[in-house]
Amino acid sequence: MFDRSRSRRKGRALLTALLGGVVPLLAALLMAAPSAHAASLTEVTGFGSNPSNLRMYAYVPNNVSAKPPILVAVHYCTGSGPAFFSGSEFASLADRYGFIVIYPSATRDGSCFDVSSPQALKRGGGSDPVGIMSMVTYAEQHYGGDPNRVYVTGASSGAMMTNVLLGDYPDVFKAGSAFMGVPFGCFATTDGSSWNSACANGQVSKTPQQWGDLVRAAYPGYSGARPRMQLWHGTADPTLQYPNFGEEIKQWTNVLGVSQTAVFTDHPQSSWTRTRYGATGTQAPVEAISIQGVGHSLPTNGMAAQAIAFFGLDGSTPPTSPPTNPPTTPPTTPPTTPPTTPPTSQPPTTPPPTSPSGACKVEYTVSAWNNGLTTAINITNTGSTTVNGWSLAFTLPSGQVITSGWNATYSPTSGAVTAKDAGYNTVLSPGASTSIGFQATHTGNAGKPASFTLNGAACQTV
Repeated sequence: MFDRSRSRRKGRALLTALLGGVVPLLAALLMAAPSAHAASLTEVTGFGSNPSNLRMYAYVPNNVSAKPPILVAVHYCTGSGPAFFSGSEFASLADRYGFIVIYPSATRDGSCFDVSSPQALKRGGGSDPVGIMSMVTYAEQHYGGDPNRVYVTGASSGAMMTNVLLGDYPDVFKAGSAFMGVPFGCFATTDGSSWNSACANGQVSKTPQQWGDLVRAAYPGYSGARPRMQLWHGTADPTLQYPNFGEEIKQWTNVLGVSQTAVFTDHPQSSWTRTRYGATGTQAPVEAISIQGVGHSLPTNGMAAQAIAFFGLDGSTPPTSPPTNPPTTPPTTPPTTPPTTPPTSQPPTTPPPTSPSGACKVEYTVSAWNNGLTTAINITNTGSTTVNGWSLAFTLPSGQVITSGWNATYSPTSGAVTAKDAGYNTVLSPGASTSIGFQATHTGNAGKPASFTLNGAACQTV
């Protein structure tokens, strides 16, 4: 029997959890609110099939282009279409480049979008995706929108919906940009609830093939081009935790049939690490931006413009179409999670490790739950000579087993472990640092290693 009181408790938990992340998000967005303009946000009613009673708001700039592109901008929990309109930069970018923006509004308790029900995770299955699709069709028919240039972006709950829409309607959306989301299908539930704690806490890990199969199952038999995906996440996100970022990369590189090894890495800002998969250009099949030390508060100033450039709505060169028939088997190259700290310099191809002639410091932080944990490990060269190629050795407490890692290769997965540099973070100049980390299971002991050595030299532990 369906337990309504249990459902209400989960709804309240969802609202509380995401509200904690939305407060800083609202502060950041309000600082970046668009300037006044003559065009206004308009509510549209009677826009078509709308099984979950969403509300539709549309922004058509005064200088709208002929046959304009359409951008769907999906708000966070506790938000609304008008709030996302006034608190983000997408409307001002629409003024500049002449595209239409649709702002859906969720009306259920907590104002979150349905990204968890079986109906939402299936093309034409009902719930919120069907209502959003009706909004897109309305914009095409009433505003002359270009059906070949439809895009979607969103924050938090809206980022999760971005993943869902790209899975349900790959023939409609050309690209998506998800700020602080989770993979398609990660939030799936069958008990009528809308909150999945295991997914939110970064405890759901699948192979690239398994993640890709979830997307492909949303539209069985589809063999056409798949939409490109841009992913954003803060490394300190307490609400939809950072391991979800790596799982999204695994999913969309598999769906688009490209290697999980980045072919391009740069740092548009000092705390940003951007990696591209499948191509090096602005409109690569998959682009992922990791923001060091940031919580559940994206997008911040300037990030919307990066999304618009990824879509190609800023007048840049149109993207090359992704493969029309992506492979159904995962790439053979093992997954590489993007780095969270800029490399200090461009390393040689095969740098020999230096002798342990200097000192080192290791800062080791653990975030644990009942049977799992994630770590953040910061390694600093406190010596006077450059380290060119490094290996960090430590012994995990009994019962801990590494399931995935980033910015280093880990071997073995339990006991006495050695973490070796990932190639892009090989060089540590005097005073320089690099950050690595991993996710692990445990059997009750979520403690820290007792000591660390870097290339055989003992490190100070903080």
